[in-house]
Amino acid sequence: MTVEETSAATEPDEVVTMGVARYPIAPGYRVNVRSGPGTKYPIVRTLLAGVSVPIYCQTPGESISGPYGTTNLWDNIASDEFVSDAYVNTGSDGYVARHCG
Repeated sequence: MTVEETSAATEPDEVVTMGVARYPIAPGYRVNVRSGPGTKYPIVRTLLAGVSVPIYCQTPGESISGPYGTTNLWDNIASDEFVSDAYVNTGSDGYVARHCG
């Protein structure tokens, strides 16, 4: 008997609204939103598990490890609001939006 291992690629539940794609936060995580791209910046709010966020632009910052790997990319989700890309299911290890700045 031959057993064949298969893997299914999982794409994020990307939603595009007015030209800006939204991506889901990792299931089971509450994610801190910070005023800049690193944990030294103040927390401005916390995202509940299961929400999707728009990514307006991305910028390098502090390296963070999370459910989607280790990265120094931070996603700008609103004016002066950033989350680590390590907690956002973009389906990519790199940029999915323009560079901030």
